[in-house]
Amino acid sequence: MSGVHWKATREPHPARDAAMASMDAVSRGAKDEWLALFASDAVVEDPVGPSVFDPDGQGHHGREGISAFWETAIAQAERIEFHIDDSFACGSEVANTGTITTHLPDGSAMDAEGVFSYRVNDEGRIQALRAFWEFDRAVATLH
Repeated sequence: MSGVHWKATREPHPARDAAMASMDAVSRGAKDEWLALFASDAVVEDPVGPSVFDPDGQGHHGREGISAFWETAIAQAERIEFHIDDSFACGSEVANTGTITTHLPDGSAMDAEGVFSYRVNDEGRIQALRAFWEFDRAVATLH
């Protein structure tokens, strides 16, 4: 996983495995591979609540909505790196703590510290991706 720096346990778990695959696909800019990880009725909330990416705070629903989120948020980055410090798997979910570093086309970068949770369905597809991070705190790290 080139852009994923994983310090946490790698103990196999369906949600942890899906999270790792998701981060790997994003770090490589593999949109179609990333979208294939999601259930057809999945939701992405990144960040949770109203934001510049989701003014209504309702999340991005289904593969069409999640694809639009990719174009609005992920495709605008030069590259994205994940630094995961810890990972907690319970039931059909995992919560990972760490920092996502977004490298922008102008050469600057921004760090979003947070908690990143993934819930999978019985087939191991991502049902919900919820990212808890604060936009203003991330912007304050611009370097």
